[in-house]
Amino acid sequence: MTYSDLRDFIEVLESKKLLRRIKAEVAPELEITQILDSIVKKEGPALLFENVKGYNIPIAANLFGSVERMKLALETENLEGIGEGLVRLLKPEIPSSLIGKIKSAVKLKEVLSFPPKIVKNAPCKEVILKGGEVDLNKFPIPKCWPGDAGRFITLPLVFTKDPETEERNCGMYRMQVYDRATTGMHWHVHKHGAKHYRRAEERSEPLEVAVALGGDPATIFSATAPLPEGFDEMLFAGFLRKKPVELVKCETVNLEVPANAEIVLEGYVNPEERRIEGPFGDHTGYYSLADLYPVFHVTCITHRKNPIYPATVVGKPPMEDSYIGKAIERIFLPLIKMQLPEIADINLPIEGVFHNLAIVSIKKQYPGHAKKVMFALWGMGQMMFTKTIIVVDENVNVQNISEVIWAVSNRIDPKRDIFFVDAAPADTLDHAAPLPNLGSKMGIDATKKWKEEGFEREWPDEIKMSEEVKERIWRMWKELGVE
Repeated sequence: MTYSDLRDFIEVLESKKLLRRIKAEVAPELEITQILDSIVKKEGPALLFENVKGYNIPIAANLFGSVERMKLALETENLEGIGEGLVRLLKPEIPSSLIGKIKSAVKLKEVLSFPPKIVKNAPCKEVILKGGEVDLNKFPIPKCWPGDAGRFITLPLVFTKDPETEERNCGMYRMQVYDRATTGMHWHVHKHGAKHYRRAEERSEPLEVAVALGGDPATIFSATAPLPEGFDEMLFAGFLRKKPVELVKCETVNLEVPANAEIVLEGYVNPEERRIEGPFGDHTGYYSLADLYPVFHVTCITHRKNPIYPATVVGKPPMEDSYIGKAIERIFLPLIKMQLPEIADINLPIEGVFHNLAIVSIKKQYPGHAKKVMFALWGMGQMMFTKTIIVVDENVNVQNISEVIWAVSNRIDPKRDIFFVDAAPADTLDHAAPLPNLGSKMGIDATKKWKEEGFEREWPDEIKMSEEVKERIWRMWKELGVE
C-alpha cells in the first residue's frame, strides 16, 4: 500500500504492535521529552500521547525511531535498493536497439509519473483560521529541554520558492514559537531555504513561506534528504511512494503544501528582520547557542478537524533522528558510489551526529587513493560538513567499530597518515569550530601503505585459522559442549 497520510502510517504501526497509545496525562513541557528520551534509547515503540495536559490535540512522536519503522515508513525491505533505483533512473543510457528504446521510454515514463499533483479539495483545509483567529498556542508544541528558550516546532516541512526561478524547496528547520503569530526560522547559511531568503532580501521583498506539519511518512522524510539544489523534494517523495504527492494551493501565499497534512501554517519572512532564536537542545547533545535568525509571521492556519500534532525530540544520541540519518546513509550510498565507484561502504556513526565522522572503506587502486576519496567526499553536497574522515581497506567492515579501531590502531603512522585542512566549511551546529560555519578537517588514511607511498617495510601476515581446521571444529561443535 501507499500511505496517504500520517494516520495511515500510525494505523500500520499500531497493527504491527510498533506503537503505543499513552492515555495518562502528560505535560508538553519537558515531560514528553523525558519519556521519549528513555523510550528511544531502549529502542522502544512509537508513541501517541492522547492526553496532553492543557490541550485536546494528541502528539505523535518517535514514529521513525528504529530501522524497522524507517523501512515501514518508506515501504521497503532494502533501503539501499531505493538508492539503486535512483541510480538506474539518473544514469544516462544511449539505446542501441528497439528493445533499448522501449526500456528508455519505460524509464522516462517512470520518472514522469512522480511529479506532484495539484488538487482542489484537501483534508488540511477542514478548518481555516485567518486574522485574529491565528493562534499557535492552540497546538501542543513541546518545550523539549530545561535550557531551551521556549517551545519549538521540531518536525516542520518548510516550503519556499526561489524568487528568481520559482523552484520549490522543502526543508526541515526548527521554529521557536515567540507568540501566537510569530516564530523563528532557523535557516542555516548553507541551506536552500536560506538561499531563497537571501535572494528575496537582495530584492527587498518578503519571502512567502508555508509550513506543513504531518503528512505521509515518505514526504516527511524527503524534507530531511540531502538532495542536490533544484531537485524537488516532492518529486523525490513521489519516487519513494511510487505515487505522486497531492498538493493543494495555500489560502494566503502562492505556495502549495501536502493536501493530507495535519496542520498548515502560512505566512512570510521580512527582509532584514532578525530576532534572537535559541538556545535549543540539539542533536549534538549540547545546546546550540542563541543567535539572530529571520522571523516567520503567520497569516493563516489551516488544519484537519481533529488534527494530530507530529513532533520529534533531539538530544544526546541515539535519538529518533539517528535512524532517519541512517536511512539517508543507506539510500544515498549507491549515489555516492555512482560518482566514486572505488567506495565499498560508508558508516556515519550515530555517535558522531553524522557531520562529525565518516568511516569509508575503499578498493585501493593506486598510491594516495585514500586522500583522493577524502577530498572528493568533502566536495560532495552536505558531506562538506564532515569533520573527520577515516579511510580503510575494503576488507575492513566499517559497520563494525571494533574492526575499524583495530585497523586504525595498526595501520597508521600518525605523522604520515593524518593530515589537516584549514578554513573549510563547518556545520552551523559545530560548537567546537573556532569561527561560525568555518573550521578544519582531519583525514586519517588507515589503509595498508604501499611501497609506492614510501613504505619500504613488509606488512606482517594477519593471524587467521586455516579453513580446514575451522570446518572440522564446526562439525564437532555440539560434541564439545562448550555452550
